[in-house]
Amino acid sequence: MAMGISSLAILPAQATLELNVNKGNVEPMPIAIPDFQGGLGPQISEIVTADLKRSGLFAPIDKAAFVEKITNPDATPRFDDWKVINAQALVTGSVSKEADGRIRAQYRLWDIFGNQQLAGEQFFANDANQRRVAHIIADAIYEKITGEKGYFDTRVVFVDESGAKNARKKRLAIMDQDGANVRYLSDGRAIVLTPRFSPNRQEITYMSYESGQPKVYLLQIETGQRELVGNFPGMTFAPRFSPDGQKVIMSLLRDDGNSNIFAMDLRSRSTTRLTDSTAIDTSPSYSPDGSQIVFTSDRGGGSGRSQIYVMGADGSNPHRISFGDGVYSTPVWSPRGDLIAFTKQSGGEFQIGVMKTDGSGERILSSGFQQEGPTWAPNGRVLMFFRDSGGGPKLVSVDLTGRNEQPIPTANYASDPAWSPLLD
Repeated sequence: MAMGISSLAILPAQATLELNVNKGNVEPMPIAIPDFQGGLGPQISEIVTADLKRSGLFAPIDKAAFVEKITNPDATPRFDDWKVINAQALVTGSVSKEADGRIRAQYRLWDIFGNQQLAGEQFFANDANQRRVAHIIADAIYEKITGEKGYFDTRVVFVDESGAKNARKKRLAIMDQDGANVRYLSDGRAIVLTPRFSPNRQEITYMSYESGQPKVYLLQIETGQRELVGNFPGMTFAPRFSPDGQKVIMSLLRDDGNSNIFAMDLRSRSTTRLTDSTAIDTSPSYSPDGSQIVFTSDRGGGSGRSQIYVMGADGSNPHRISFGDGVYSTPVWSPRGDLIAFTKQSGGEFQIGVMKTDGSGERILSSGFQQEGPTWAPNGRVLMFFRDSGGGPKLVSVDLTGRNEQPIPTANYASDPAWSPLLD
């Protein structure tokens, strides 16, 4: 693994414990996570516990209920002591310092009713990656039990907002998915909007008003190097990368008041117009295989009554897929390819919902006074968005059941989140 983390497997037995996340209603699995051994152990195990609990799929058991005290995380536990408190899984582990200064973190995952070890790994990392190790362990546990990739070793780029409401300072910022390790990517002298991750993980696209007009920029996250995507006439909105990272798709507003969708090849800087209508076409997002684009348009008639449309990546066959009451906006395709998330204004509320890619099966996951801008976790199981309940926006996550809604802690107000792919 990159960024100073390497791993070695601790061979497990055959797995039998599993959690079927494809069922309609999933009962959280009771899991016991005692403090890991070693000076940094409790800190690492606390992050693992918080990650798994926040997913809504696991129910960590109160440590006060534990019968067995784990002193040797490598020893086989007394399974009966964990059965009596109804733990289905147990995680043991330790964290120590190596002679070369690196930390070594290891864990073992035990199937309590199967009386066996399911998984085990050890990781070597520098001090700067302590939290990443915990997220990677949580991802490994999540994947072993659910059969699907986790999403904890990821970052979120967003707009940090501070100051008075009529003079709000907006800065690009990046953080771990749980709100830790915030780092600022801009100084706040210009308004910034809609940051979006590239599939290569080290680059974002965003809009800035520093010249008085919204322009699209590319920013290298680690180096801070920045470049202008293009100097387009008129207004530019909602840039996003193609799945291969080679294009940026956006909507451009012309003097006639119409907004159409364009794609720019980042290597040749050539621009291709994908829609040519007298309507407002905006908020484009590629399907994960790059073959289709979802967007919103008011071409169906009705002032401001935008609906969701899908077309080929070359602009062919645009067709409407949403037919519900209300106004739809900010559609974004799931990384799994099976759903499209959206914002909807209906009945005086803002709603975050999902629908199948043909428009069927619409479900509202969250409703509120003012909320918008969904972004997908890389495993397609969780959405993050921002909500303003009065005063300023804050970040919130919700899973696909709509039952597990969680606030994401940030020091200031926060809007426009965009979830990264899994880190390397």
